[in-house]
Amino acid sequence: MGISISHSVPSTRSATTIGNLGQHLAHTLTGSEWRQIAHLFDGHLRAPVYTPPAEAGRIGSLLHKAANSRAMDRGWGDLATLLGDAANRAARAGQNWEWT
Repeated sequence: MGISISHSVPSTRSATTIGNLGQHLAHTLTGSEWRQIAHLFDGHLRAPVYTPPAEAGRIGSLLHKAANSRAMDRGWGDLATLLGDAANRAARAGQNWEWT
């Protein structure tokens, strides 16, 4: 069973994929940045998760930062960008970013 992520993320993502992305994020972001998003990407996600708009915006910014890092593998960077874009759409719309 996959995880559905709101705000235009096509198809579901497996918990394994989200956890694997998390490993790349953990190695790309600083420790304090990682702690801000670890609850989504540490491999222990308990869906559903409803992230308030302001927090979604912060997460979106961190995902884009990681995606644009030289340390990020291109394929994982593409996924981080996709999720970061969705988080930012939720923030701009003033809506919760939902993972179900």
